[in-house]
Amino acid sequence: MTRGCLPLDALQTFLAIDIGLKRTGLAVGNRLLRSAQAIGTVHAQGNARFPLIERRIREWLPDAIVIGVPYYPDGSAYENTARAKKFGRQLHGRFGLPVFEVDERYSTTEALALGAGDTDAQSACIILEQFLRSLA
Repeated sequence: MTRGCLPLDALQTFLAIDIGLKRTGLAVGNRLLRSAQAIGTVHAQGNARFPLIERRIREWLPDAIVIGVPYYPDGSAYENTARAKKFGRQLHGRFGLPVFEVDERYSTTEALALGAGDTDAQSACIILEQFLRSLA
């Protein structure tokens, strides 16, 4: 899913979101440097997440949002897939930024293998790095 009207090559700064039921990891990255950094985890559920995410949007001023969308290992969707896609639509509606979806299979496993102190934020960082690599 891509929402918004700017051409992809005009977008430079991205906020990545790893959506969870209780925690939502955040990372920010730059297209030019092709780098991402974890910036923390939102410990809130449902609509309570939006003001906390908005605070990060105002702080980092991203051109677009990248969300991780979970799938089963065989690529099939499950209930959290639909939940993540809905969250992406809500983000676009609230903030008017383009939203890009990234298959986030194994991002948490990779973050745990790296020994991340904040697994959710590191997962968002991994999702964003994957997205930035896809822009090459």
